[in-house]
Amino acid sequence: MKPKPSMMPLIGLLFVFNIENVCDEKREEVIVSKNINIDSELSELFDILLKPEFLRCPPGAQDKYIETISYYLEVGDSFDDLFEDMDTYFDQEIHDQRHFMEVLLSCLKLYQSENAPES
Repeated sequence: MKPKPSMMPLIGLLFVFNIENVCDEKREEVIVSKNINIDSELSELFDILLKPEFLRCPPGAQDKYIETISYYLEVGDSFDDLFEDMDTYFDQEIHDQRHFMEVLLSCLKLYQSENAPES
């Protein structure tokens, strides 16, 4: 059985949405313009702000993000530990943290597959 992975890498991945991140008015405007409880808007937000950051990560780190999210979804985690200390620019509260992470996971898998070298 695999050991329980740390959520710390996920905090780093989601730091782009954190208030403690460097002040960037354009980024803040993009974040507050999206309703994070609507899948299409959340995916757009990930595409705009998270995709470039994710694709700059080495493939091993990308895999680690995907594996960590997958693990916590599989064991039924609520992700409270991840979100409770995170102050974001989101205009809304996240209604369903697990669903937020499911959307994130599907986006990360898509980014990784789009960026995979062709055989």
